[in-house]
Amino acid sequence: MLHVRSRFFSVTSLALCAIAAVMMIASGTVLMARQPAAVAEPEAAQAMPKVPPLPKGTPEELMEFIDGLKQANVRPASRKEMIAYMRDVAAVSLEAADTILAKVQPADPLHDRAAKMKLESLMMLGRFGDEKAAADMATYAASLTNSPSRELAKEAQRLVLVGEAQTVLSSGDVKAGKALVEKMATMLAADADDAQTAGLAMQLAGAFEHMPDGEDVAAAAYSSFGPIMAKSSNEQIRTMGESFAGTLRRLSLPGHPMEISGTLLNGQPFDAKSLAGKVVLVDFWATWCGPCVAELPNVLEQYEKYHKDGFEVIGVSLDQDREALVKFVDEQKLPWPILFEESKGDGWQHPLATYYGISGIPTVILIGRDGNVITLNARGEKLGEQLDAIFKKAG
Repeated sequence: MLHVRSRFFSVTSLALCAIAAVMMIASGTVLMARQPAAVAEPEAAQAMPKVPPLPKGTPEELMEFIDGLKQANVRPASRKEMIAYMRDVAAVSLEAADTILAKVQPADPLHDRAAKMKLESLMMLGRFGDEKAAADMATYAASLTNSPSRELAKEAQRLVLVGEAQTVLSSGDVKAGKALVEKMATMLAADADDAQTAGLAMQLAGAFEHMPDGEDVAAAAYSSFGPIMAKSSNEQIRTMGESFAGTLRRLSLPGHPMEISGTLLNGQPFDAKSLAGKVVLVDFWATWCGPCVAELPNVLEQYEKYHKDGFEVIGVSLDQDREALVKFVDEQKLPWPILFEESKGDGWQHPLATYYGISGIPTVILIGRDGNVITLNARGEKLGEQLDAIFKKAG
């Protein structure tokens, strides 16, 4: 689950792809899911080919050769086979990039394409465990930050920042994280209309949300990035910046009450007073979200264990198909209340999800008997641990 508000931005930047991978590695799980868009049936895939060596030719011919490799419709027999194929493509692409760069001048249009291909290839090889390639990418990206090509320089600057983010997220260094937020804010302010930089800022803020003890860093990120993005002339960036108010509202919930309102699946208004004195888990989810569905047995186990003692679950569905949701709830025999609203726009826009800046699911929030939020992180084993501590203490 990628924290990018993907209905607003097309993820084409190398830096965005890199930070997305960093987030999944840092979290150790699939953090968020998006409602999948309808796609056309793919054409029949060809048998898995062997990546040929780089042929001799002009820079244009070499670029065309690499484009052909990347567009090939292949069907691997296993994940291992696919990784091997992608690694081989990255290796020959790196060779092609170096060959082209040695033959063309910086003013040649092929120069920037080759430079980006080199960055992409080094990044891919680094993700496959090639430490030298990862180090080479960092060095090469740094060398391009002052490139006369504005777009190439910006992409290099973003990748340098991603490298720093990898270090911060893996180390959990909060102080370094706040310094990185300042650097990202400066880059964003330099061109608030650049969608790629704005997308990277959102990815970074989302990654900090899931870094251990990173709530303060995430709050600083949203507080810094939001006002800059809200002033953008790019409507999509501006809308996203304005939405950060909801995210900050959610991040400030621990120790404070959470407003819960909406319409039940049966069409009746939900009565928040029914939760008084109960321990409540608010679960933002959807039937199409694999991680959400995978978490349901755990929630159901805890519900059956502690419901009689005052534990309640409130599901906030981000589905758009009411009939499919009703069918799923009936088939799974979910015993807790489900809030659902008809969507009036693109994607999931439940008012409660918007109010609290829910940018990905599953998102769960645990509330204590006193009505104040205990934690924003109550998934998996952590839910059981929290509930055991609450109810054993009460007993």
